[in-house]
Amino acid sequence: MAEIKLFFHENGRIKVSRSLEFLKSTPIGNFLWIDLHDVDEEVENQLEDFLKIYIQEEEEMEEIEMSSRYIETSDSLVINANFMLTNYELETVSFILKNDILVTVHNEDLPTFMETQKRIATNPRNYPSGYHVMVAVLETRVERDADLIEDVIDKITKLSDSIRDADEDVLMDITKLQEQIMVIRQNIIEKQRLLSNLLRSELLPKELTTKLTIVLKDVNSLVEHAKFSFERLDYLQDTFLGLVNIEQNKIIKIFTIVSVIFMPPTLVASIFGQNFPNMPFINQAWGFWISLLLMILFSGFILIIFKRKKWL
Repeated sequence: MAEIKLFFHENGRIKVSRSLEFLKSTPIGNFLWIDLHDVDEEVENQLEDFLKIYIQEEEEMEEIEMSSRYIETSDSLVINANFMLTNYELETVSFILKNDILVTVHNEDLPTFMETQKRIATNPRNYPSGYHVMVAVLETRVERDADLIEDVIDKITKLSDSIRDADEDVLMDITKLQEQIMVIRQNIIEKQRLLSNLLRSELLPKELTTKLTIVLKDVNSLVEHAKFSFERLDYLQDTFLGLVNIEQNKIIKIFTIVSVIFMPPTLVASIFGQNFPNMPFINQAWGFWISLLLMILFSGFILIIFKRKKWL
């Protein structure tokens, strides 16, 4: 559902309005954050004219080049970042900062923004400008990325416990988790680059440098966690394939033993089954039992050899 939220300071508190007309009738210096959730082009055009900013088209926001994802001028910042949804799809969010006002543009309803709204409502004094809000959004997003990695780690642990009951579903689960962790790692590395650029910005208030440095350290640790999780999945995949090979070898071993055990009886049956004249025992009543005894003796002899060699 399309929605616009206008966060502004009033009497030491941060309040919210959903009226674009309120923006035009209130001193611009009172505003802190303008959140645009799936609004139409007309609303964006009005904001562009009023705030003297440029809101990128969706195609521009999704550009992969770093020059398109981080744009800094003498008085404004434009940052495009991918936020991961619960289904591991990516939603591009645009941050526009000018005159200490943060404008965010996104199409999906993101829990990160709801959590940030609760934070700024609880401690309004900690958010005097849009830069403080943007850092809070990024901080909250990194925490949610950490939760996603923990969720994947839990799945890997459960998968590791059930690896002995290996079947093709386990291999598919491993492949799915590998794809998820690759998406997470790629997304985190992108934030790592954005945060590094933001730390070098001359527009960033100095008091936010320490907090942003801590967030960047958290991101660096998440990159390592994601790398470790991917290596763990590789190990599980190798273990799974090793178990499959062991099971296949056991089956082949059983077939081989059965084949070898029945080879002597087959040979005896072939010899006594020939139709040549003067075959031994062919005219004797106990000839059949002699051939059967030979089959049993040969098979028993082979079984004894296998036992002594510990092949059984």
